[in-house]
Amino acid sequence: MTRRRRFADAGQAFPIYITVVGGLLFLAFAYLAVGQAAANRNGAQTAADAAALAAAQERRDQLSGAWVENLLDPEKWQDIFDGMADGLTPSCWRAEQLAAGNDATVLNCHADGLLGYTVEVQTNKTVGDSIVPGTETKKSKATATAVIEPRCGFELPAPAPEEDAAEKDELPTLSCKGGISWELDSETPDDLLPKPEDLFDVHLAD
Repeated sequence: MTRRRRFADAGQAFPIYITVVGGLLFLAFAYLAVGQAAANRNGAQTAADAAALAAAQERRDQLSGAWVENLLDPEKWQDIFDGMADGLTPSCWRAEQLAAGNDATVLNCHADGLLGYTVEVQTNKTVGDSIVPGTETKKSKATATAVIEPRCGFELPAPAPEEDAAEKDELPTLSCKGGISWELDSETPDDLLPKPEDLFDVHLAD
């Protein structure tokens, strides 16, 4: 009699065991789907960050080049540090390059004022197959903004009624972050001029 009862109890417990195991498996697959989605979103954000920084760095390099071209015309320096210069060209092509390198596609890229770029990207890969319907075709999107900040300031000398040739060669001193000063004149070699990273910071917006 006791043996029959044990078999009966075991028979009743077996469906419960199957139900519990099935529930645990479902949870495991659900967590896997969540992990896949999170990894895809992280990939999208990484691509967006890199693309926005690349576009802003390209604009920074153009501004630095414009500053070098106008080295002897200090009255144009402030406009350049404010993001305005002749001959500037769009920089979104660099965003597209960096997004592609991170297996993503740029959906939108535009200048954010004079000293910034905002980029929206979409991953090329989907989240993948999972127990959540629709993930096999779902792609992740992300947006990032990078800004350019001048690192240096200067003061234009007071105009003199008469200037000799030596005075005309004098240029304002660039006072930059970190306590760095650049004493420049018309004879300063190109390899001793401030580099783009000396003139401008580029970082993601907060």
